[in-house]
Amino acid sequence: MTFTLGLVVNPLAGLGGSVGLKGSDGAETVAKALALGAEAKAPERAMTALQELVGLDFRLITWAGSMGEDSALAAGFSPEVMGVAAQQPSTAADTEAAAVTLAEQGADLILFAGGDGTARNICAAVAERCPVLGIPAGVKIHSGVYAITPKAAGEVAAMLIRGELVTLSSGEVRDIDEEAFRAGKVRARYYGELLVPSEHRYLQHVKNGQREDESLVLDDIAADFEESMQPGVRYIMGSGSTVAAIMEHLGLDNTLLGVDLIQDGELIASDCTAKQLLELTEGVETRVVITPIGGQGHLLGRGNQQLSPELMRRVGREALYVVATKTKIKALDGRPLLIDSGDSALNGEFSGLIPVHTGYRDAILYRVA
Repeated sequence: MTFTLGLVVNPLAGLGGSVGLKGSDGAETVAKALALGAEAKAPERAMTALQELVGLDFRLITWAGSMGEDSALAAGFSPEVMGVAAQQPSTAADTEAAAVTLAEQGADLILFAGGDGTARNICAAVAERCPVLGIPAGVKIHSGVYAITPKAAGEVAAMLIRGELVTLSSGEVRDIDEEAFRAGKVRARYYGELLVPSEHRYLQHVKNGQREDESLVLDDIAADFEESMQPGVRYIMGSGSTVAAIMEHLGLDNTLLGVDLIQDGELIASDCTAKQLLELTEGVETRVVITPIGGQGHLLGRGNQQLSPELMRRVGREALYVVATKTKIKALDGRPLLIDSGDSALNGEFSGLIPVHTGYRDAILYRVA
């Protein structure tokens, strides 16, 4: 499945910096900056990031004109234009509309060029629905969702397109009060978090020989899952030792080579059949916790046929909670995770990049074929 990259550019980002306005928020500030001779830099910085992707095979989707299309064309690409700004110059509403559409069109990553105000717009539009990465182009960059340079943003995107292991983490979106800033006071406010890919830091809990300590990592994976659990949600716990470690952490009996069902910290049913899972999850919000088979990479269709195509289509791809150590993933040597559900259409629906939880608040993006 071809990697889909979304691009959103706030062409007004950073406009007030060169003329000493300490920001670019608001129509009055933009008009003043333009009157003082300010020039837009965000489209050029987006082009710089895209130049790192020349020669790679991917689909590029964006918004018309200065909101992405111009930068893509300048970098030598032929993007698919998904929409156009409702007015010129574009507004925050246009940025949000573009981000929502790109996410709905299946973007595996949204690159956006702007500053903290733009990050707020992206956060409001997509939250943690899909990974995003900022190309720094604003006057103020307090949010932890930006690469250190436009070139670095392109390099991280290239790693994802090539299928390399890239850590997926939460990045804070923060913005300051520009009026207070102009008066010499810094008042930063937290607005939310975005899923952000970063350069891969391969091993956590390193011991002699730079090997992962499996028991420590499994403890971290279990603690991360326990923290993510939501009341009223039923969790289908798949087979395998990684999921077994989670069940042990929760103090629940586990069927190592079977499938169990839990809710609110209690075991609902053990060693379930496909029919039982369909009946016990009918009308109830459900998540599926699974780990790939070591060395093979199969997620569905090997040792967990209880997870029927009917069940998986009902709960959806977003219900998957994949867990694995980074050592297990690295052993695949870049080969994708596999779905062999017996339903070719479902296999296709579940393909693409997916988060794999590899530790406490630590995840990587990995491809499912």
